[in-house]
Amino acid sequence: MTTPRALTAISLAAGILALAPATAHAATTSAGSAASAASSATVAQAPHAQWGTYYAPGRRAKALGSLRATPKDDPSAPASLVAVTGSVTDRTVSRSTCGWAVFRVSIAAPNGKVVLKQHNYRTCSYGTPLKFAFADKNVYEVELKVCAEAKASKPSLNCLYAGTWKPLYVYYEG
Repeated sequence: MTTPRALTAISLAAGILALAPATAHAATTSAGSAASAASSATVAQAPHAQWGTYYAPGRRAKALGSLRATPKDDPSAPASLVAVTGSVTDRTVSRSTCGWAVFRVSIAAPNGKVVLKQHNYRTCSYGTPLKFAFADKNVYEVELKVCAEAKASKPSLNCLYAGTWKPLYVYYEG
């Protein structure tokens, strides 16, 4: 891990700890299953925020879509539910190269810590978009990286750690 990436991770963790006190976490988790049922109904009514089009280097892959987050009263609390839909398109003619849409989601774990979750979507069919959808609970941040690289079962370390992640959703806008 390089020094700038380590400093970024430390500053992100410090910001989350400073803005999400334990009392807010306790209040959001004590609401129980009634709140989770209400939040899933609310996310269906939440407006879509369009994101994209984002490209891989050299425009060799592209991704676009929409994001819905449940509304919240407390800006320091994570969103109870975030749903992402979209598509990724491979723009390379070679069959050995694929387009990737990689999502990094920061979620609140039950023990009060922040956990990173990853969603990967790959297509190797030139010009044919692959549609995807996922949803996560207790979300602090959603980031996207679009890559185009050799066919593999998971994105390479170069795809994951080189370049910048594009923020799609941040729980606190200061």
